[in-house]
Amino acid sequence: MKNYLLIIFLCCAFSDVKAIESKIIHNIGGEIITNVDIKREFKYLIALNNSLKELDRKKILNISNESIIREKIKKIELLKNFKEIKLSEDYYKLLLKNIYSRLNMKSIDEFEIYLKDYDLTINDIKTKITIEALWNELITQKYKNQISIDEAKIKKEILKNTKVQLKEYQLSEILFEVKNKEEIQKKYNEVVKSINEIGFENSAAIYSFSESAKIGGDIGWINESSLNNNIKRKINGLQTGGITKPIVLSNGILILKLVNSKNIETTIDIESEFKKAINYERNRQLNQYSKIFYNKVKKNLDING
Repeated sequence: MKNYLLIIFLCCAFSDVKAIESKIIHNIGGEIITNVDIKREFKYLIALNNSLKELDRKKILNISNESIIREKIKKIELLKNFKEIKLSEDYYKLLLKNIYSRLNMKSIDEFEIYLKDYDLTINDIKTKITIEALWNELITQKYKNQISIDEAKIKKEILKNTKVQLKEYQLSEILFEVKNKEEIQKKYNEVVKSINEIGFENSAAIYSFSESAKIGGDIGWINESSLNNNIKRKINGLQTGGITKPIVLSNGILILKLVNSKNIETTIDIESEFKKAINYERNRQLNQYSKIFYNKVKKNLDING
C-alpha cells in the first residue's frame, strides 16, 4: 500500500510540471530525496534509455524511485571514503563519449542539445557517472585482494579454441536474485512473462541488478572462448532472439538473450582473448562484491519513506 500511494502521489505531482512543489519522499541517512529529485531521475533514465519510453509510466516511476535511492546510498558511502566526489576531465570525456556514442551521436555538442529536450545538462550526467565510477573504484579497492581467478584454467579453455572458425555472440543479460532455490523457477517465470509483454531491454531495467541494466542488459559481443562450458551449452541451443533457461551463478540467477551471432574467420590473438576473459571474470566477481557491499551499507542506514 505504501508503494502504491507513493506512485499515486508521484503521478499526480508529475502531471503538471509547473505546479510541482518540492516535497520530501525519502530520508536516506540524512540525504533527502524529494519528488523533484525523482522527476529528474525519471528524465535522466528516459534520456539515456529510449526503450524505457515504451513502459507504463508507473513502472518508470518505480524504477526512478529505486534508482535515486541506490544513488543516495552509494553517495553516502563514497563521502566516507573520498575527499572529493569528482573525476578527472579526461575520464569525464571518455565516459561521456561512451554514453553519447551508444546513443548514436558523434559529438558532445550534439549530446548537449539532445539533453536540453529533457531539461538536463552535461553536468547532470557528470554527477551520475561520477557516483557510479567512484563506487566501482571503491569496490575494487575493498575487494581486489579477494578476487580469485584461475588463469591457467582460462588459458587452457582459450587454447582449445584456436581454430580459424570462431563464434561470437551478441548478448544481453538479466541478473536477478532469489531467497532460496525453490523461488528460482517462480521468479524466472515472472521475468519471462515480463519479457514477453514489454521486451527484454525494459525487463532488464526492472529486474536486473547488474550494471548493464541501465543499457537494457546489453553486454556486447562475447567470444565463445571467454564463456564457460555451461553458458556456452545454454547459448548454443538458442535461435537469434531466444533466451536461456535460468543459469545459477554464485551471485544470482542469470538469463541471457542471444541478440545475434557470427562466425569469425581469423586466427585468435591468444593474449588478447586471455586479457578479455580475465577482465570478464574479474568484473563478474566485482559485480558480486558490489551487491554484497551495497546491501551491507543499506542495512546500516536509517531509511525513512
